[in-house]
Amino acid sequence: MKVIKRDGHIVDYSPDKIELALEKANAEVDEEDKASPTQVKNIIKYIEGLKKKRILVEDIQDIIEMRLMTMGRYNLAKKYITYRYTRELVRRSNTTDRSIKELINGESEYWNTENSNKNAKIVTTQRDYLAGITSTDITRRFLLPEDIVQAHDDGIIHFHDADYFAQNALHNCDLIDLEDMLQNGTNINGVMIEKPHRFLTAMTIATQLITAVNSNQYGGCTITLTHLAPFIRLSYQAHLKKYKKRKLSDEQCEKFAKEDLKKEITDGVQTFQYQINSMTTTNGQAPFLSVCMYLGETDEYKEELAMLIEEVLVQRTQGMKNEAGVYVTPAFPKLLYVLEEDNIHKNSKYYYLTKLAAKCTAKRMVPDYISEKVMKSLKVDKNGNGNCYPCMGCRSFLTPYVDENGKPRYYGRFNQGVVTINLPDIALSAGKDMDLFWQIFDERLELCHRALQIRHKRLSKVTSDVAPILWQHGALARLGKGESIHDLLHNGYSTISLGYAGLYECVKFMTGHSHTDNGKGKEFGLEVMQHLNDACNKWKEEENIDYSVYGTPIESTTYKFAKSLRERFGVIKGITDRDYITNSYHVPVFEEIDAFDKLRLESEFQRLSPGGAISYVETPNLENNLDAVLEIIQFIYDNIMYAELNTKSDYCHQCGYTGEILIDDNLEWYCPNCGNRDHDKMNVARRTCGYIGANFWNKGRTQEIKERVLHVDNKEAA
Repeated sequence: MKVIKRDGHIVDYSPDKIELALEKANAEVDEEDKASPTQVKNIIKYIEGLKKKRILVEDIQDIIEMRLMTMGRYNLAKKYITYRYTRELVRRSNTTDRSIKELINGESEYWNTENSNKNAKIVTTQRDYLAGITSTDITRRFLLPEDIVQAHDDGIIHFHDADYFAQNALHNCDLIDLEDMLQNGTNINGVMIEKPHRFLTAMTIATQLITAVNSNQYGGCTITLTHLAPFIRLSYQAHLKKYKKRKLSDEQCEKFAKEDLKKEITDGVQTFQYQINSMTTTNGQAPFLSVCMYLGETDEYKEELAMLIEEVLVQRTQGMKNEAGVYVTPAFPKLLYVLEEDNIHKNSKYYYLTKLAAKCTAKRMVPDYISEKVMKSLKVDKNGNGNCYPCMGCRSFLTPYVDENGKPRYYGRFNQGVVTINLPDIALSAGKDMDLFWQIFDERLELCHRALQIRHKRLSKVTSDVAPILWQHGALARLGKGESIHDLLHNGYSTISLGYAGLYECVKFMTGHSHTDNGKGKEFGLEVMQHLNDACNKWKEEENIDYSVYGTPIESTTYKFAKSLRERFGVIKGITDRDYITNSYHVPVFEEIDAFDKLRLESEFQRLSPGGAISYVETPNLENNLDAVLEIIQFIYDNIMYAELNTKSDYCHQCGYTGEILIDDNLEWYCPNCGNRDHDKMNVARRTCGYIGANFWNKGRTQEIKERVLHVDNKEAA
């Protein structure tokens, strides 16, 4: 007989363990309440007489309790139940203790590769992880129902960010209302921050505000350069006034003022870039920040905004120096460049900015591109107007919203959190039975729904006092002291996300086709996506909460889900035989397809992922072929809302090689020039799942990176 333990492992049945447990319980009761050796043997015989090939350890314990009570040994049964409960507490605490020990000792592959933007050896990161381990333990034992914890452990769903869930005050991601905070003043740690009067001051304050906001949440945040552009005009006016006081001619005043302004913009952008990459939030990393560059957000300050965008692109193309003094690709901030009529055509006024963006992408992987035209066709508010706005951090997009004055609003809004459904597990559980597939799908969706409701209810208890920078001083709201944030969780002001992963594997198993086949597979894939949306729409209608379908950027979870599928269903060729599953709706990384076909196909699935998603194309080095980059950018503008190009720009400290650091068959990184394999002596930047990672990855993600095929032919880049 085999015994299935709580963690799913299968071991040989051992009667000695039953005897030992009853012996310990016997020692805790009076003589008349003890079970005799014969009675213990009879319990063991009863269990063995069931002649089961497999039995759950919980079932064995239930039988023991039942038999003891049948024998009239009630006090002993009570002691055994207490012993069983105590062992469960010890078991759970030991798991936590082991996690802490592995983290501190640097023994765990999981902790060392859990987040490609965090170095687990660093004190600040370890402090965040230690708090996270405790939070996860509390979340599992006290805050979530057992069935949701079990589903999470089994890889059926993923309850994101349990390491922050114990604190009910924390939300996921947002668009910071930098305009409100800079124009109307704000407050950091009880210190009043008044409206700045110079651009350089505004940039410095912005970095402090971003760090403070990011420390009061766990996800990414986004600002727009539009909110900083007015301060460029203030600086210009100050420089102009200075030279006019010197009685210079108007021509000289304008010339010198523009020169001073150019230097101030350069210094301001450099300050911003240094500050963002050198500051550390309470999450143990640099602020997880995206910066939006959207000319269409302003008419009054468009010229100043164009100057600022230009300088950001120039400095980002240059990169930042590493410890060896060599310019490399920084992970943050992520740049978001909006493609619009004013910058997309060769005869457009601001096309020069798009050319700079293309150069920056070829060298540093950013910016990513948002098509104003496509987005406005998809994000239509209740007034019937299309809207364009950035994502929150990585790829999470807000739903269209109109305030009480009938005006669209996006900055100051946020996301409440994510729960992700494992689509391949539904397919494999259904065993290709289509009716059973939809039945299990609905059951799993309701499981996710309950988990999301728990996230929402926990956040609904928050008052503005827990994070004044967010709720009282303008980042997300201007609530009074002690005021509840409850209203901000309803009526579409914020979103909450139903994530999904592994559409390819799900479709492949159920239909035998890829969802990229433009036939049966694609049709079923779109049906699955629509089903997710139908569920969210139903919940939204019933609860007045903006549930939204979200193409989850699973980093470490792609490995976790793959391992769970293999443990539950074995190795199935083409489905569970890799150490990763495919992100969201993406074309699988190993499937040959050209850049334009990929973006065209994925645009249909991106439309059904309104809560957030991003598409990408994998390219060789395109620094000498900017025409190819510009052609892809033009295609993005015409066809898909949000996409990026994955280029390569690595550096080997050992030999000075600049190019692509490779991965061998053992999933080890190495320099192709000198053979260096020391992670501490190389800079590697790869797009992990929407954002750039630079601290290496777990086994599953590394395999996924290795197997990525190019969507732009090398010959094109020659």
